[in-house]
Amino acid sequence: MIRIGLISDTHSYLDDAVFKHFDKCDEIWHAGDFGNIELADKLAAFKPLKGVYGNIDGKDIRQVYPENLRFNCEEMDIWMTHIGGYPDKYSPAVKKDIYLNPPQLFISGHSHILKVIFDKKIKCLHLNPGAAGKQGWQKVRTLMRFAINGDKIQDLEVIELGGK
Repeated sequence: MIRIGLISDTHSYLDDAVFKHFDKCDEIWHAGDFGNIELADKLAAFKPLKGVYGNIDGKDIRQVYPENLRFNCEEMDIWMTHIGGYPDKYSPAVKKDIYLNPPQLFISGHSHILKVIFDKKIKCLHLNPGAAGKQGWQKVRTLMRFAINGDKIQDLEVIELGGK
């Protein structure tokens, strides 16, 4: 079993509470819009970090983190991208591939809207952790924590970091 801390849309702001909430996590996954490489480096120094770049991220982040990351964790096929949309409204950049070769877990950021949706058509769980930074129109900053045990997601939690 691997415990994951999922975060997105930090926009160069990293709340100290993230370290407390992710203390018992084995890995941190960032779904884009880090804001700066220093923020990514702080997370990577704390726990192993997987991430994708977002639309606001510059060359420094794009040289380290890809646009799309497809990988396996335990027995689960995972696809993470920043601008991915969500079930029935996937972004044009991923729509064809997600239907041809669906992952079991699809993670995106960008919208600043926390979502947990199971796509029955392709049997895929979609997660968007919302926005953990202070930029954007979200009223509450959020992140997620969960475990992957074999091919199952367990103990999914939404964590509120407070207002902007």
